Amino acid sequence: MQSFDVAVIGAGAAGLFCAGVAGQLGLRVLLVDHAPKVAEKVRISGGGRCNFTNRDLDPRAPHKHFLGENPHFCRSALSRYTPNDFIELVRRHGIPHHEKHKGQLFGDRSSDDFIRMLLAECEAGGVTRWQPCKVEAVRQGAEGGYALDTDRGVVQAGRLVIATGGLSIPQIGASDFGLRIARQFGLRIVAPRAALVPLTFDAQAWSPYASLAGLSLPVRIATGEKKQRAVFDEDLLFTHRGLSGPAVLQISSYWQPDSPVQLDLAPGLALDEVLRQAKARSRRLLANELAAHLPARLADAWVQQEAAWQRPVNEVPDKALAQLAQRLSDWSLVPTGTEGWRKAEVMAGGVDTRELSSQTLESKQPGLYFIGEVVDVTGWLGGYNFQWAWASAFACAQALAASRG
Repeated sequence: MQSFDVAVIGAGAAGLFCAGVAGQLGLRVLLVDHAPKVAEKVRISGGGRCNFTNRDLDPRAPHKHFLGENPHFCRSALSRYTPNDFIELVRRHGIPHHEKHKGQLFGDRSSDDFIRMLLAECEAGGVTRWQPCKVEAVRQGAEGGYALDTDRGVVQAGRLVIATGGLSIPQIGASDFGLRIARQFGLRIVAPRAALVPLTFDAQAWSPYASLAGLSLPVRIATGEKKQRAVFDEDLLFTHRGLSGPAVLQISSYWQPDSPVQLDLAPGLALDEVLRQAKARSRRLLANELAAHLPARLADAWVQQEAAWQRPVNEVPDKALAQLAQRLSDWSLVPTGTEGWRKAEVMAGGVDTRELSSQTLESKQPGLYFIGEVVDVTGWLGGYNFQWAWASAFACAQALAASRG
């Protein structure tokens, strides 16, 4: 039986980084993953360029960009390992990068740059990596710590870190392993759900808009009431089954089943006034006037809904114009669901943060740690979830080194 100070299960963003940091702090680390390739989420993120962090993250106010049963839980880790800390690591490895918009940082070339960086950090820490290697069972060791039954034999580890991610994108190896381990040791789970995911609608109700698939435009999107209300100004994408794009992915993390989302398809534009002015000076079809401010396909699809809108603008009654402006500025619709785990970028919910130390990520089960997506911490689209992975991994690695003395 082989023995290590720490076993890290899961070779994604959080697991790789935690293993590398812990190894460089002098610990004997084993990193195990059931998949043949490391960090597949890193590989596919940001269109293959990796949106690796976000400059706009404010560690003092994590509730601005993170959600969960306790969105303040992540403050400690995020304040001790900031976006600037990870950017410095990226620079040390000579990886060119740029800011796209809203603080989002991407690699200039390929996500593979970041995977090579994480593997190099593990190599610098002397990390032993078994991959692919399936962990059949985890139990408390006879001499303390944990014993892992793997398809490469039994392993003894003084500390165990679960970095197996969530349920999103099962086609690249996602599993419920981390949640099963938490339950095995009596830890509470916040019900997992798909987040950063496209929304879907009843096929018949959506039929007037299905032909708009592929159309994108900037919108304001909102859901929820009063203090629970979430609002985003982002791009919307029509699909055959519903809505996607950054606006919808963002709002999906806050959307509750059977509740509506509200869309302003012309944010910042007083459409009622614009249409009244058009009526006073133009004899063009209303759809053509509308197309000066909205994509033509959208304008055409919208005016088909009412006979009064299918006329020259100067012939449309004032009440019908006002009704059109109101519907476009406050389009309320109730999704029937989401595209589910297959299209979700992350999992919301996970290991209840009340079961974990915010400073060390150790659970109430001594020597058992949870980091990254498996924890009930979910960030906005745009690099926030990766920053949580780096920060939680770093905080955990520091705690592992300190616990060894």
